[in-house]
Amino acid sequence: MIERQEIKTLLQDPPVNTRVTIMGWVRAWRGNRFMVINDGSGPETLQVVVDGERFDEETIRAIGFHACVGVTGTLAESQGAGQAVEVIAEEITIFGENDLSRYPLQPKKQSMEFLRDNAQFRMRTNTFSSVFRVRHGVAYAVNKYFHDRGYYYLHTPIITGNDAEGAGEMFRVSVLDPTNPPRTADGKIDYNQDFFGKATNLTVSGQLQAEIGAMALGKVYTFGPTFRAENSNTSRHLAEFWMIEPEIAFADIENDMDLAEDFVKYLINYCLEHYAADLQFLDERIQELEKNMKATDRRPMGLIDTLRFVVENDFARITYTEALDILLQSKTYKKGKFEFDLSWGTDLQAEHERYLVEKHFQRPVIVRDYPKDIKAFYMRQNDDGKTVAAMDVLFPYIGEVIGGSQREEREDRLRQRMAEMNVHADELEWYLQLRTFGGCPHAGFGLGFERIVQFITGMGNIRDVIPFPRAPRLAQF
Repeated sequence: MIERQEIKTLLQDPPVNTRVTIMGWVRAWRGNRFMVINDGSGPETLQVVVDGERFDEETIRAIGFHACVGVTGTLAESQGAGQAVEVIAEEITIFGENDLSRYPLQPKKQSMEFLRDNAQFRMRTNTFSSVFRVRHGVAYAVNKYFHDRGYYYLHTPIITGNDAEGAGEMFRVSVLDPTNPPRTADGKIDYNQDFFGKATNLTVSGQLQAEIGAMALGKVYTFGPTFRAENSNTSRHLAEFWMIEPEIAFADIENDMDLAEDFVKYLINYCLEHYAADLQFLDERIQELEKNMKATDRRPMGLIDTLRFVVENDFARITYTEALDILLQSKTYKKGKFEFDLSWGTDLQAEHERYLVEKHFQRPVIVRDYPKDIKAFYMRQNDDGKTVAAMDVLFPYIGEVIGGSQREEREDRLRQRMAEMNVHADELEWYLQLRTFGGCPHAGFGLGFERIVQFITGMGNIRDVIPFPRAPRLAQF
């Protein structure tokens, strides 16, 4: 049985002058004497002092960057600067050598693009090991938050016959021969002969099914993968990503906004409390990257200060109409510096969202009451006949992180809206029946998991906060 001590635990209360065994990957190997090891338990490393006369040449030669080793020795107070304790090696086991002449990664700075192409190794780097530990922490906090508040975790289907967004940008699921599928008399593909007997696709959202749960269990949430077949090569979009979607009965748009703000603050606070060392490393990384930037291009405050600022301040809350007025009166708009034009009824773009958050309010913003024509069919129509009870939560640097709404619980109004938007009622009869039989006011939202992880870690590209990104022409691993 292999027994070892994790470096993170050892360094919390170092048992000096005791015999320890550590195992991990070599981060540095200096002068054939000082080996720096990280085992993934945290960003911390532990230096190992190797007396070359105690070990054979083959062992010494096998130690190298990202080689996998085990070390048994005495944990002692360090004689050098940079670390409080170190291990005096007595036994060294080489689990896996690493031929640097063939290894893609080298002991130097690598570009994000290069590491993305070699994602099988990027978690061994300081940056990505921290990112994915934080990602785990956020995921755990999601489930803890809802569990502690009496929500039930609902697993909604990945394969579905419905399009919750009405966007039509879906990945088709089929077992039919793509080169010669069966066809109907009018020449269309006959999905009646497919596996499910109908056209199906990968889900874009678990919301509609979550509403089923809310109408019986009161408070539910989903947390799973969702898919969008959007041909978007941006730093903010993925074709496969994870979505958190709570759905609450007996709730309106105000309850929805309160939940959204409380939820994201909880996630950030959890990471500040439990992943301080990783966040400190990521903060220092950003400061290093920004050293050569113009002052106007740098973040106004560090990563950790930004996170604390978010959780310590109330989010601004405005209507879409108020947001539009602010943007139209801005110097940025008047000088023609926005790429996308603005008028009542157009959707806000990322540049508009970021202006509201970073320039005008300088804190997260919740925008509500959007024009109904730019929102989904299931959102509750407001009394003005022009807007719906929808809300988006906007964060600095990344724009929208949450989109939600009060759902339309009035069956007649829902049927009317579906007809206006060409949503086939016969395919969603089960959804309409949630209003026909024992319905109630209810609300919910969707939080893009990678978006919130991107914000908490400060990473510039969303592809760098998911282990194996899926995007146009990118389906490696």
